[in-house]
Amino acid sequence: MALYQPSRLPTPQEEVLETRAVLKKLAVAHRHLAELKGVVRSIPNEAILISTLTLQEAKDSSAVENIVTTHDELFKNDLVASPYNPAVKEVKSYARALNLGFETVRQTQLLRLQDILEIQQTLEENRAGLRKLPGTELKNMATGEVVYTPPQEPGQVESLMTNLVDYINDTGLSDNDPLVKMAVIHFQFESIHPFYDGNGRTGRIINILYLVAQQLLDLPVLYLSRYIIRNKSAYYEKIQAVRDYGDWESWLLFMLEAVEQTSRETTALIEEMKRQMQSVKHRLRDQLPKIYSQDLLNNIFCHPYTKIEFLERDLGVSRLTATKYLDQLCDNGFLIKRKMGRSNYYINEPLASLFMDISKL
Repeated sequence: MALYQPSRLPTPQEEVLETRAVLKKLAVAHRHLAELKGVVRSIPNEAILISTLTLQEAKDSSAVENIVTTHDELFKNDLVASPYNPAVKEVKSYARALNLGFETVRQTQLLRLQDILEIQQTLEENRAGLRKLPGTELKNMATGEVVYTPPQEPGQVESLMTNLVDYINDTGLSDNDPLVKMAVIHFQFESIHPFYDGNGRTGRIINILYLVAQQLLDLPVLYLSRYIIRNKSAYYEKIQAVRDYGDWESWLLFMLEAVEQTSRETTALIEEMKRQMQSVKHRLRDQLPKIYSQDLLNNIFCHPYTKIEFLERDLGVSRLTATKYLDQLCDNGFLIKRKMGRSNYYINEPLASLFMDISKL
């Protein structure tokens, strides 16, 4: 079997990628993705979804690379000046990179090479840029066997990345469905493997940003990494099957299933968040009308774990007033007070539990 090397896009198989099975799956995936886009628009304050759901994607995408942390650790980290363990730091860097890329793509509707470089730099906190030294190999983690050797020459890496960016942004290069193109883009990026570190996570950020650029999503909230971490072996096997056997259909069906399932699950998650917000809003108005405001409601849903300083900042109130508000919220069962060091923090337990137990939705 000849060793696979990525060719320029569009792939020679481009015109036959949309098989009958792929077209059937596309219809279902698009339906659920459109439903997700609609429910996202029903949350008037986008910061609530950006601050919470991008963190979930960051957590799961990092877990694919065996960078594992807990929701409790992530939520507590928001309360302190700097991450207190390496895994949390990695996840927070991912969320920061995703949000950075999103703001750029939302403004330009493009995903440029400089944007991809900035995403990877934010992830890895270095400026190594595209690979320039040979020696990169992808190995089976269990056996140590080399399963794939990506392009080694710096000029080839740069040329293929330039071509990939053209494919991402120039609709004239392929008239295939955007979801098919997303799967092709992800495969090509992972096969180029352009960076020394952070390729997997950068590639998964590109997936989400491409959907935003194509206006299939308004916010970067699709939970694709959650599907990948649940099907990690199949993910790597199907990528390799394209290289070894040209089995594009299985890879495309895998990615379309990921879009379908994660769209459905994220829609259910946002619907439950919306239900919780409505319930708390009505209870706050009834029980604590003197302190109720939309800003207060937004604060306790932007931050599953909140603190006095967050209320001071978001509501523009004094520390004394913020403390009184939080104490009243605890007294009336909206929040639970906990201590960390010398400070208190306050948990929106139903919201925190929702993220910790998404599988039950």
